[in-house]
Amino acid sequence: MTLTVPPGDFAAYLFDCDGTLVDSMPLHYAAWCQTLDAWGCVFPEDLFYAWGGRPVAEIIASLNEQQSLAMPVDEVGRLKEERYQELLPKLTAIAEVVEHVDEAYGRVPLAVVSGSTRESVTASLDALGLLDRFDALVCAGDYANAKPHPEAFLLGARLLGVPAQDCLVFEDTDMGVAAATAAGMAAVRVPPPWAR
Repeated sequence: MTLTVPPGDFAAYLFDCDGTLVDSMPLHYAAWCQTLDAWGCVFPEDLFYAWGGRPVAEIIASLNEQQSLAMPVDEVGRLKEERYQELLPKLTAIAEVVEHVDEAYGRVPLAVVSGSTRESVTASLDALGLLDRFDALVCAGDYANAKPHPEAFLLGARLLGVPAQDCLVFEDTDMGVAAATAAGMAAVRVPPPWAR
């Protein structure tokens, strides 16, 4: 896989986490399936990937609505996170993206901007020895409007003290790229697992 980086000098790099820095999407999907099975909820894999970047609570609420279920959002979210944590030993990094982290580390400020919980992001990055590379983490709960709204990326830029137009975003979802574009940032599209 070769990532196409737009031309220019960027003053900061912002990275999505799941599916961008870490190859966690298959593990998240397994955790979802194991958790939702207890409520008789079905989460098709194509829908899971289409909803990449959406906050956990929003996913559960949408599944409840679609399937006329009443799953307790907080409990399901907690159980899903516990199952994901159990799968962390299987987690791998996405090498081509981590190369950009290594190249930029110490040269420009770096942030992770994710729709996942801080607990999940921290655990994933820590499991791969990447947590200390980032100057800021922006996670679910830090902002009101999820991707494709630009709020999370704009917050990341503010925390790094860099104007939005000087930031480069690495993202694996359409919603994430749309959020970066709406924030006035250039973006690198990371292909999904089946396209690598």
